[in-house]
Formats: sequence, C-alpha cells, structure tokens
Amino acid sequence: MSKLNETPEEDMTVTLDLDDGSTVECAVITILSVDDKDYIVLLPMIDENEETFGEVWFYGYKENPDDPNEEPELIYIDNDKEYEAVADAFDEYLDTQEFDEIIEE
Repeated sequence: MSKLNETPEEDMTVTLDLDDGSTVECAVITILSVDDKDYIVLLPMIDENEETFGEVWFYGYKENPDDPNEEPELIYIDNDKEYEAVADAFDEYLDTQEFDEIIEE
C-alpha cells in the first residue's frame, strides 16, 4: 500500500508500507513511460547511515483514469528484463537532466 502526498512546494512524496511492517517516506523523482507502461522512480528519504542510502526504487505506476482523486497503484517489478528497461530509461532521464542543467548555466 502506498500514499501519494503533495506539499505546498509541489514536492511529491510517497509513503510505502514495507513487508516488515515499517513505512518509509520516499521522494518522487520522476514518472517514466517504457513500452507503453508507466513507472515511478522513488528515492527513500532515509538516514545516510542506512545500507540503502542513495538508492532509487522503481515501481510500476497506474492511475485510475475514471477517478483522478483515487490513490495511484504502485506495482512491484519482479521481471529482470522489465526492471533493466526501466533502469536504462532512468539513466537516459538522468543524462537529459544533467544536459539541461549545463544548458541552463
């Protein structure tokens, strides 16, 4: 289960319920489309001493087109090929962001 939150500054976060019963707040980095499916890229907002500090998490992302107020569904990616395609798309996104920052300077 997840909950999508927006702060007044337009920063979006997601609260994920983990298998161990804990929750973790994640910043939404971007939403990507790969092979006509949407995916969300999350950055866990955890202490830098945590083992997974700095890692991003990829999930399938699905909104209900009939009810925009309904919470989006996040879907665990259990297929290695699909996961790699999303990771590659995210790498391309990062390359574009770095390029855009250079141009803006």
